[in-house]
Amino acid sequence: MSLAVKGRITKVLAVESGTSKAGKEWKKQGFVIDTGAQYNPEVCFSLFGDDKIAMLRNFGEGQEVEVAFNISSREFNGKYYHNIDAWKINPAGQAAAVAGGAAPAPAINDAPAEDDDLPF
Repeated sequence: MSLAVKGRITKVLAVESGTSKAGKEWKKQGFVIDTGAQYNPEVCFSLFGDDKIAMLRNFGEGQEVEVAFNISSREFNGKYYHNIDAWKINPAGQAAAVAGGAAPAPAINDAPAEDDDLPF
């Protein structure tokens, strides 16, 4: 499952690093976007690895972005912990610009049709 959300970057967190139980080095960085939603508008995403962290260097606080992400959960000692892992960050509106020659969305006509014979 892949999801996406648009919002404004409000915080870029410091890079964290460490070593796993298997002895592998790891790095992660978080960033927060404000989606503008009425309830719980802030979402904190994680970027794991140098290649993902490098994506964030193209953006700064205050920029409008669209973030593609995955959600995962894991259990530890009877409690569940969740991750929101970003895998792509684009400037907001870039997806529409990439489509280029796409036809505009049709206008919505709120007036009732005269030949409509539906019973409701």
